[in-house]
Amino acid sequence: MEVLHDLLSFSNLKIMQNTDWFSFSLDSFLLANFVEIHLKDKEILDLCCGNAPIPLILSTKTKAHITGVEIQKEVFELAKKSVEINHKEQAITLINKNVLDLKEDFESDSFDVITMNPPYFKTSQKSVVNQDSHKTIARHEVAITLEESLDIVRKLLKNDGRFAMVHRTERVVEILALLQKYHLEPKRIQFIYPKVNKESNLFLIEASKNGKIGVKLLPPLYIHNQDGSYRKEILSLFGKS
Repeated sequence: MEVLHDLLSFSNLKIMQNTDWFSFSLDSFLLANFVEIHLKDKEILDLCCGNAPIPLILSTKTKAHITGVEIQKEVFELAKKSVEINHKEQAITLINKNVLDLKEDFESDSFDVITMNPPYFKTSQKSVVNQDSHKTIARHEVAITLEESLDIVRKLLKNDGRFAMVHRTERVVEILALLQKYHLEPKRIQFIYPKVNKESNLFLIEASKNGKIGVKLLPPLYIHNQDGSYRKEILSLFGKS
């Protein structure tokens, strides 16, 4: 069922969701707040954009043009409705296509910033995947692998441009190796923890294409208090005290 919600703390932004498929997650919100956007940036690309939470949030932070790419037709249609409801058609362009095919649409070095909240899980013959195809494609590397995505990022990102991603902490070593393989030098990393004294389950990373060696490890980000409520630093991101 399609529903219209406020986009977290952005009372002036709405987002269309389908409760039978999935809702955008806190991961996207954290990524949109983590990525560095500069005044000189003109073109931003959001890969695997879903129903467009990241393009919508970024549209409040920059005058740069934002392109969102989503492979699933039904989810793409939700994103279109979200953009239209918020009257963001001039700021945001959406493309219904596999990320693998973007080389047909853009020349090399087209974007100042690229963001991605990708499928987190690899697939194999032993993988247990959701029977709902919308959830499977969103969560598992069935339409595109992480390495294939990074190859596209390397091609489309400008020299010294910034690539930001959220991913599972269990894959951090693999991701660092792949980023350097595709000339995306890690510059900022922040680990996310569900609670204090729990293991990190997610991390945010920003890399620069052909950037100099040198990375900053940011303070850890804890999401919940012990009672399950959001910690004050997360509430502050939502614009609440």
